[in-house]
Amino acid sequence: MRKPFVAGNWKMHGSKTSIESLVKGLNEQASQVQNVDMAVCPPAVYIDFVKANLTADNIVVGAQNIAEEPVQGAFTGETSVEMIKDLGCDYVILGHSERRAIYGETDAQIAQKTKVALAAGVTPILCVGETLEERESGVMEKVISTQLDAVIKVVGINAFEQIVIAYEPVWAIGTGKTASPAQAQEVHAFIRDKLARLNRAVAEEVIIQYGGSVKPDNAAELFAQADIDGGLIGGASLNAEDFLAICKAASV
Repeated sequence: MRKPFVAGNWKMHGSKTSIESLVKGLNEQASQVQNVDMAVCPPAVYIDFVKANLTADNIVVGAQNIAEEPVQGAFTGETSVEMIKDLGCDYVILGHSERRAIYGETDAQIAQKTKVALAAGVTPILCVGETLEERESGVMEKVISTQLDAVIKVVGINAFEQIVIAYEPVWAIGTGKTASPAQAQEVHAFIRDKLARLNRAVAEEVIIQYGGSVKPDNAAELFAQADIDGGLIGGASLNAEDFLAICKAASV
């Protein structure tokens, strides 16, 4: 039985003042959420601050990115996996569409980062998804397969026992548009079936989150789908009440 997992991606948002208020709300209300794994992923410069202020024992902390290089060194501006692990991060988001589109990260780079995270004992939240143009031109499955195959080639199918997948249709991220529950379920089932052709046991246990304008009023219907195991939440994760309402929806 897969346990739902909801993670908040704070992206490049926050200040000490705003984060202190957000974490205070999480601390006060997180105990109301049962039977759901929860994480928050702040900007790297605030990870330590969040860890110092987060007292809710059912929420863990993750990072939003790591360097491809497995060891520290002369890589100005980068953050190593050992650094985020030293700060107490359990997860790291990899392959988010914003990293792919804005910063040009390739499938090969994301696969390497996944390998680096796994070797350090940090769980990757591996993002995959298609643009609206790719969906409408009928290549959605090919795009997602290519993204997954790059990682499988480097780490192998069995490594997905330690990987969370987040399906995020690019056209639904920060746009207010959301894939319908049926649309989302169709892609989640495709991902699980693809992995099952390589290892059915791994496929049955892998957590596949949905991300893309998830809000308290649409979360329950999305999470009710058979292959949707929680969510990777963007904007709504910046509000403690909204984020925890989404987490509660995953527990139903």
